Amino acid sequence: MGLVSAQANMPSERLRRRIAFEAARLMYARDESEYFRAKMKAARRICRGDVKPSDLPSNREIRDQIQAFARMHEGERRTENLRRMRLAALRLMRVLREFRPRLIGSTLTGHIRKGSDIDLHLFSDSTEAVRAALEAEGLVHDVEHKRVRKAGEERVFTHIHFDDEFPFELTLYAANLAHYVFKSSVTGKAIDRASIAELEQLIEREYPGVPLEQVVLEAENRLDRFQIYEMLLLPLERVKESPAYHPEGDALYHSLQVFDLAREELPYDEEFLLAALLHDVGKAIDRREHVAAGLEALDGFITPRTAWLIEHHAQARQLRDGELGARARRRLAACEDFDALMLLADCDQDGRVRGVAAPDIEEALEYVRELATTCG
Repeated sequence: MGLVSAQANMPSERLRRRIAFEAARLMYARDESEYFRAKMKAARRICRGDVKPSDLPSNREIRDQIQAFARMHEGERRTENLRRMRLAALRLMRVLREFRPRLIGSTLTGHIRKGSDIDLHLFSDSTEAVRAALEAEGLVHDVEHKRVRKAGEERVFTHIHFDDEFPFELTLYAANLAHYVFKSSVTGKAIDRASIAELEQLIEREYPGVPLEQVVLEAENRLDRFQIYEMLLLPLERVKESPAYHPEGDALYHSLQVFDLAREELPYDEEFLLAALLHDVGKAIDRREHVAAGLEALDGFITPRTAWLIEHHAQARQLRDGELGARARRRLAACEDFDALMLLADCDQDGRVRGVAAPDIEEALEYVRELATTCG
């Protein structure tokens, strides 16, 4: 490839740094997921043409720059997330002990960033055995068979994806490969990986004040709030609404429309978005007292602010319709979240359109989960 004339006077090292910075920005923002594609796109943007191979940064240079972005944008939250991700990895590895799990990737090395998942290698000749172990833990998952062609050879990799407190990717290998030395695509050297015992040692070394067994046991017994949300939302599909007030149809479709409208208004307000998504879950429990029933089912899994928004969303609609008494109006108006409540009422009213596009439950919960992970 020839060197672009516009870049002819730029020192090679400076050009490499610029390309590394742009490639890292693309990968940190999740616009690209592969190093090669990121560096080529970055080179085209900066050079506006061809560039010498020697001016392209290495994968390691890009990875180091990604970590600089993570430190700058995520600060102390990144350190706490890393600790929690390692504990989450240890919990699952203990569950899947029979498949000789090995932790790899950023959760082990510490190079996590926003949206990082937990990567495990498992060794089994039976995908169904692994799936059965996950199902026994109530973990809803997807299986992906990915074809990869490298050096003229095509291979099929089996991946299992699911979300718990953090997203997981499990890669399955044949049982007889448990001691095989896997090479890193970044360095060409043997990848870092840790067994259960090695991860336990790492956690005890890195976090000496953590009572390991107690923390893991508490986490194992803790319910995932997003699974609770899903369990409460799913029955709403069978709750048919009155066409006079809800021409869109069922209560789930309505709830997802309201969530989508709320996301357009306040995309980073997790408490507000959960109020929009969950405001009608009680209708599948007790149609007459659906607000009280919903709040009882959600007790302990939402914040007081989200609960307040759900509790008063019907009053806010009455206020919009001019049907609320003066005393009740004054009480609502005196609350610091009054504006958010009235915005929720608007979304509730507007989320009643037949045939409009709306996210599904998985997409809505994934958005809120990602928001909770990245914004704390």
